[in-house]
Amino acid sequence: MKIKSILVSQPAPNESSPYTEIARKAKIKIDFRQFIHVAPVDAKELRTQKIDLSQFTGIIFTSKNAIDHYFRIAEEMRFSVPDSMRYICQSEAVANYLQKHIIYRKRKISFGEKNFADLLPLFKKYPTEKYLLPSSDINNEDIEKTLDAANLDWTRAIMYRTVCSDLTDIAINDYDMLVFFSPQGIKSLTENFPDYKQNDTKVAVFGATTQAAAEQIGLTIDVMAPNKETPSMTMAIERYIRNSYK
Repeated sequence: MKIKSILVSQPAPNESSPYTEIARKAKIKIDFRQFIHVAPVDAKELRTQKIDLSQFTGIIFTSKNAIDHYFRIAEEMRFSVPDSMRYICQSEAVANYLQKHIIYRKRKISFGEKNFADLLPLFKKYPTEKYLLPSSDINNEDIEKTLDAANLDWTRAIMYRTVCSDLTDIAINDYDMLVFFSPQGIKSLTENFPDYKQNDTKVAVFGATTQAAAEQIGLTIDVMAPNKETPSMTMAIERYIRNSYK
């Protein structure tokens, strides 16, 4: 079966995206739709978690979303973040994003390489801070294991939630391939289309957890990334399309 149309469960990228090149070369239609979105937790709900922002001397940021929602809720609670606050960020890109909310050069900011485990040397360097971890409602066991291994005084605060978008206006069966990047995207598919049947539709997934979620609801995986041959989803899709024409 040749692929003529693809639905990617993410927001539309910029014009220079590899997806644009795939669509042009293979002469196929590629649509984008956000299957999940972030919803804020308000100050009232945060208080039910017994979180007092003034009790923390350090913050651990794993994403730009975490940064935005921390400062949003701090403003909502009329909490003035002290200049003495220590910021530990998962990557340099996340750290640089802090400039949206604070004067960067006057703050105590450190960051890792990429993975959360890369932060261990920083936690060992600053072990006495009382850390807050702003996060979504989706639990990440690897992060918790790393923090516990570092013997830190830390508290998780759920400041935003990942929720399913309304996709009922989509003719889901019109697409030859569906592309997923998270278990939450798979969940959104089942919530929006409870009677969905894969039939001849090809399914592409990114990551082992997404693969597991897809297989759990009975989907057959046709395209898998990342791997040695295709480290990105666009490379994996391009390879699959190329092979389908042979």
